[in-house]
Amino acid sequence: MEREASSQLLTEDSYMERDIESLLSVLGVDYRSEGTRRKIKGVSSIKEASENELSFCYYDGEKGDSLLSKSNAGVILCKKSVEGVVHPKPGEQQFIFVDNPRLVFVQVVKRIYEKKKVVGISERAVISENAKIGSNCYIGDYVVIGDNCRIGNNTIIYDRVSLVQNCYIGNDCVIQSGVTLGADGFAFERYPSGELVRFPHIKGVKIGDNVEICANTNIARGSLSDTTIGDGTKVDAMVQIAHNVVIGKNCEITTGTIIGGSTKIGDMSWTGLNSTLKDNIKIGTNVLVAAGAVVIHDVQDQDVVAGVPAKSIKDKVKSDLLFLMAGQESKRKSTET
Repeated sequence: MEREASSQLLTEDSYMERDIESLLSVLGVDYRSEGTRRKIKGVSSIKEASENELSFCYYDGEKGDSLLSKSNAGVILCKKSVEGVVHPKPGEQQFIFVDNPRLVFVQVVKRIYEKKKVVGISERAVISENAKIGSNCYIGDYVVIGDNCRIGNNTIIYDRVSLVQNCYIGNDCVIQSGVTLGADGFAFERYPSGELVRFPHIKGVKIGDNVEICANTNIARGSLSDTTIGDGTKVDAMVQIAHNVVIGKNCEITTGTIIGGSTKIGDMSWTGLNSTLKDNIKIGTNVLVAAGAVVIHDVQDQDVVAGVPAKSIKDKVKSDLLFLMAGQESKRKSTET
């Protein structure tokens, strides 16, 4: 396979002063502003940011008021709900009110620190002759790409990733270092003598578009049907996904999650830290699995489950949230009178 030399990684000068309002206009963000219009040279957390840095505050209520009043950040992206409640330090700060400060912060930071993509295939990568790699891809050092693997356009595969065989990766994906895709799953049958024989794994792994898989995660190839990760899904580090699992679109699978074979997860679902999902169960869409939960039964759409074994806590979460919101509204009204 023809190999290209990697282009130099380029970043914008991180010390260049930037006007945040101008960036927001370019990004098409709806916002309102209070305080002295300022330029920033960097970004930081709200507790550590200095007068020349941008930060954000996702909270309102007492926690948001406290964080905003104590911060020294020059520019802070805030929720619109705090407008008129907490004010920037005169002549020193600018508060910018948006619907989702965390999302806008991500958009701004990506714009500021945008990198020119590295393209090319490392000379130290090992790639099967029948593998196919799309355009504008990066394949890092010591990557191994086995037989019958296909990689879409604009995909980045970092160092020491192994695509064992029968792997399809879509467009615009990121595969972090140490990931293994397409190894045999864990399935055996016994002879009458008790001896174990491995069940054949003849299918593959299919990764959709715009998927990110973080470091040291393992996704086994399917036995008789493909293991599938849907478009836009993000898989954290050190996750184990067994054979024949199907994960929908735009899911978040956080670190330490273990998903047993042939389990299916619907779109927009989230699994918490160190959660375990038994084999051959179905998780609906928009489901939240709490950290440490052990799920042994099917979960309905839009449910919230927690515990060992996991049970629905959706009604309790709703009542607690309504109680909290009512308390915050009562306190806010009392301060206005």
